[in-house]
Amino acid sequence: MGHCYHHALSSARKFGGTAEDYIALHNWFDESKCITADFRHRALRHHAEGIFMLERIFGTVITVSTGREVPVRQIGEQHVIEDLGFIPSFADWVRCIRPEPWMQRAQPIHKIVDPFAAEAEPRTGVVQRQARGG
Repeated sequence: MGHCYHHALSSARKFGGTAEDYIALHNWFDESKCITADFRHRALRHHAEGIFMLERIFGTVITVSTGREVPVRQIGEQHVIEDLGFIPSFADWVRCIRPEPWMQRAQPIHKIVDPFAAEAEPRTGVVQRQARGG
């Protein structure tokens, strides 16, 4: 599968109605292509949590042009399965991210913003420079 329109055609075939009934949901799934235009865009929404997010945004069901109510979660599951063959968890995607040093540079800002923490611990390095405004 690939294009949102083809996912929408597949939805119409599976649940009834027309592709236009479903295109907004499938567009939402693939909006992450504006961040990265290759398959890695799917890490953002193509997982179980993404399917539940789709439901929170679009509601539990949509009413298609034939009057039939279709569960949004089933449409999301269809999209992800057509793209990946199964429904991964977000943890499945995270396990595939190779950690880089810049990802682990969180600073202990609690020492700057929390006066009780600042009194309890002596300041060192970057924290001292930030506290001095540098």
